[in-house]
Amino acid sequence: MSTSLKIKQTEQKPIDIGVARDDRKELADVLSVALADTYVLYGLTQHVHWNVTGPMFYGLHKLTEEQYEDQAEAIDEMAERIRSIGFASPGGLHQMLAMTRMKEIPEAHEADDMIRLLITGNEACARSLREAVARAEKCDDVKTADLLTERIGEHEENTWMLRALVS
Repeated sequence: MSTSLKIKQTEQKPIDIGVARDDRKELADVLSVALADTYVLYGLTQHVHWNVTGPMFYGLHKLTEEQYEDQAEAIDEMAERIRSIGFASPGGLHQMLAMTRMKEIPEAHEADDMIRLLITGNEACARSLREAVARAEKCDDVKTADLLTERIGEHEENTWMLRALVS
């Protein structure tokens, strides 16, 4: 993890799920970054939902509502998965901003520019999730790999739908 913010192990009885503690720790770290990226994208998606204007307003307003509701569920699932493997989930905007890889987010006011921001954000989340899937597969955590693989598909579909709006 590129940030100095580290995830702590939770106070609980030892976990024996067939994945070594060190592997679970590395997985929690990479999963936390994917969670932070999704959290930032969630905020961007709501921003577009609230502020889009113009001829695409209604369609984009509805699409972004569907997307941020899905992202909210994904955030909860990823945070709970981190807890399930024995570590505390990051929380709060400060921690999410410190951990996300989406550091440079330009301001966008026009609908096309807002859509491009969401495309970039969804692509960033897909990349982040792929890293976490690779880590989960390396330590044979099929549950985490399955959860995250499904999320990659959601981000790819979001990107496709958003691209269709600006093509």
